[in-house]
Amino acid sequence: MKIVLLGAPGSGKGTQAFRISERYDLPHISTGDIFRDNIAAKTPVGIKIKEIIDGGDLAPDDLTIEIVKERLSRPDCKNGYLLDGFPRNLVQAEALEKFGAPTAVINIEIPLGKLERRLTGRRSCENCKGSFHIDFIKDADKCPVCGGKLFIRKDDNPESVKERFAVYSKQTQPLVEYYEKRNVLFSVNGDLPVDEVFGEIVEVLEKLK
Repeated sequence: MKIVLLGAPGSGKGTQAFRISERYDLPHISTGDIFRDNIAAKTPVGIKIKEIIDGGDLAPDDLTIEIVKERLSRPDCKNGYLLDGFPRNLVQAEALEKFGAPTAVINIEIPLGKLERRLTGRRSCENCKGSFHIDFIKDADKCPVCGGKLFIRKDDNPESVKERFAVYSKQTQPLVEYYEKRNVLFSVNGDLPVDEVFGEIVEVLEKLK
């Protein structure tokens, strides 16, 4: 199976990607991981990416497409893959059709209002590095494990979250319509407990095996 995972920031893509990859023995391919690996190895592509990121910009489509295409050509992808974070827009989706068209696109749906609460309510501990949500702890400023000071990550402040959703709506949301027209889109209810969301995903994938 060739699977693409879609979902807004905070929808639980990372958690579900791990479970899908493990159950179906598919390589979990994240563009973020590929970027980091190339930067760490100081490959020509990695050097380019580092210069772009250090300059405060996002990796351009052609470079992102290049590294994903190379990754999908490796032996471990011959029986399928799970793509997380790619494609991010229609340009990337159209390119993917040429070298690794997906057989299933899983779209984790959840209202943006609930996602905003999920993200802006997250807190991290300066001391033990633990991660918590204010809905499940008594004190939003004090770590329930070690007593350390809790803080809001830069990505989780209200302004950043709104910007992330705006980018998602503009670039990634059109992919839902794109894949729907190709009859490979399957939406699941992301506003359920983690196990139930995974259950819906498995139900979809079992029918495609």
